[in-house]
Amino acid sequence: MLSPAPEMELYSAEDPEEVLELLTDQYPEELLGLPLYLYPGETEEPQEMEGPGKAGTEHALDCGSGIGRVTKHVLLPVFKSVELVDMMENFLAEAQNYLQGKKDRIKMYYCYSLQEFTPAPQKYDVIWIQWVSGYLTDKDLLEFLIRCQNGLKDNGIVILKDNVAREGCILDPLDSSVIRDLSILRSLVEKSGLTILQQERQEGFPEHCVPVWMLAMQKDPGLP
Repeated sequence: MLSPAPEMELYSAEDPEEVLELLTDQYPEELLGLPLYLYPGETEEPQEMEGPGKAGTEHALDCGSGIGRVTKHVLLPVFKSVELVDMMENFLAEAQNYLQGKKDRIKMYYCYSLQEFTPAPQKYDVIWIQWVSGYLTDKDLLEFLIRCQNGLKDNGIVILKDNVAREGCILDPLDSSVIRDLSILRSLVEKSGLTILQQERQEGFPEHCVPVWMLAMQKDPGLP
C-alpha cells in the first residue's frame, strides 16, 4: 500500500507555521478556484449554483484537507458548512487556528486516512479531493470514489484535482506517491460508477511542470 502522506517537503516541516508558509509558496490561491460551471464567478452569489440539476451549497467535505487552505479559500465562500478529513493530527490542530472565526461553519474534523474514511450517506453537495489521490493505490482510490459516490446528495459533485502524468504512471520513491495519466484516472472514475461532467487542465503552470487537472464527477443517473 502506498503511503497516504502528502508532499515530503510539507511532511518534513515540524512547525505548523512552516507548513503554512510552504503551502502559501507552493499553492497560490488562484490555483484553488472552483470550476466555472460550479461557481460562475467571484461576483456571483453562491445561491446561483442551486436549481434543477445543479449541486446545492449546504455542505462540503474537504478530503486530505491539511491545514484547511481549500476549505478557507474555496469552500467556505460558497458552502454554508464544511467538514475536513486528514490523517495528520497536527495539521487538523493547526486548521482550527487557521480557520479561526469560521468555527460555527466547520462541523467536524476527522483524523483518518482516506483508505479508512467513509463519508456519511447522502450528506454532501460537494466532496473535494485535492493533491491527495496520488498517495492512494489504484484499489484504494477506486474504493474511496465508490464510498464518495454514496456520500453525495442528489446532484452532488465530486471534485478531484491533482498532478496528472502526460503518459502512464510516474512513481516517486521519495514520498511513495504516484502520478497517473488522465486515461488511468478516467478509467478508475468510470469503474467507480461516477460520470465525468467536465475535465479541465489548470492554466498558468510552466511547461516543465507536471500538469494539474481537475475532474468534476457525479453519480451515474442510471445507477441506484
